[in-house]
Amino acid sequence: MEKLISEINDRLLQIIDRFQDSTVKEAMRYSLMAGGKRIRPVMMLQIIRSYNIDYHDYIDAACAIEMIHTYSLIHDDLPGMDNDDLRRGKPTCHKQFDEATAILAGDGLLNEAVNVILEADFNNELKISLLQTLYQASGVNGMILGQALDMKYENQKADQQELDLIHRHKTGDLISAAMKMGALIANKNDAAIWQEIGYKIGLAFQIQDDVLDVIGNSEILGKNVGSDIENHKSTYVSLMGIEKSQEIIEQYFNEVDELINKLKINHEVILEIIKKIKRRVK
Repeated sequence: MEKLISEINDRLLQIIDRFQDSTVKEAMRYSLMAGGKRIRPVMMLQIIRSYNIDYHDYIDAACAIEMIHTYSLIHDDLPGMDNDDLRRGKPTCHKQFDEATAILAGDGLLNEAVNVILEADFNNELKISLLQTLYQASGVNGMILGQALDMKYENQKADQQELDLIHRHKTGDLISAAMKMGALIANKNDAAIWQEIGYKIGLAFQIQDDVLDVIGNSEILGKNVGSDIENHKSTYVSLMGIEKSQEIIEQYFNEVDELINKLKINHEVILEIIKKIKRRVK
């Protein structure tokens, strides 16, 4: 898996280097290369590998996913939204540069992700399917809706159903899209199953974040902890406590394992990254 991450990082640098020199380009590079586990693009490539297909022709699609993810982090961190000053263990983009540059860097990553897929060397039908999946997930009925709902419930209490809706869109949509994109490349008949797997992982992932905000270490996580409590934000932990939240996380991962084991794939390839995600709260 480290080899995949290295290949993704190398290709991201090549993509960024094509752009005209500017402060915005530097901010895009800074945020993309600030660290991160590359979970979403690695998921996509691991799914392709699990069907015994060579993933190398599809690294650009994986990079597009990471570009969208990084754009969302830059914008989420802005003073007008989450107002965070630490991301992946480094100053957030607007702290390292300035707010206007951060907005433009996010816009640049969002827009150029389209071109990365359009210019890739695979057929047009697949390009359209991948772009439709990625941009529906990141659009106003997807990730943007999740962030809007998250901001809405900053000042009012959310119940479990409302939290699940936030998590489904803010986190689940892009993870699910990454997995569906892998399936569209490898075996589109399995796309709906991978999409469901992605949503379950997304919900578990976000509940993990709720737990880590209470028990995590900011130096290890690379971002500030304790902000949910400080801001009186509704979370799984505030609603149910840490122990119950961890039980729900385990339940989602058990359901994920059951779905994966029903597929005719090399299970170990995909379970490798699932185990890595599980260990976030171990």
